[in-house]
Amino acid sequence: MDRNEKTVLADICYVKLVPVGGINPNNPLSDEARNAQAALLNRCLNDYPRGIIIGKDVAVGRYRLGEHDLTMEKITYHVGFTRRPAWEQE
Repeated sequence: MDRNEKTVLADICYVKLVPVGGINPNNPLSDEARNAQAALLNRCLNDYPRGIIIGKDVAVGRYRLGEHDLTMEKITYHVGFTRRPAWEQE
């Protein structure tokens, strides 16, 4: 498939779920873990074969810690590929 051609939903053969963020206040993500999640999403969208976001799920957690309200969000991106990437099997 040429890079200039648009990918249509019928061409999607493999979907990878990529979570970004976390909603557990007892086990917060470190900066390194958050950066690794963003790097994986960027790899899915920029490396060959290039994926496209075909959907996303948003989970929101609201917690009260003492007198403070804490809202945490986790987004799971559904990235579709025309075939399974070779780097995915590593």
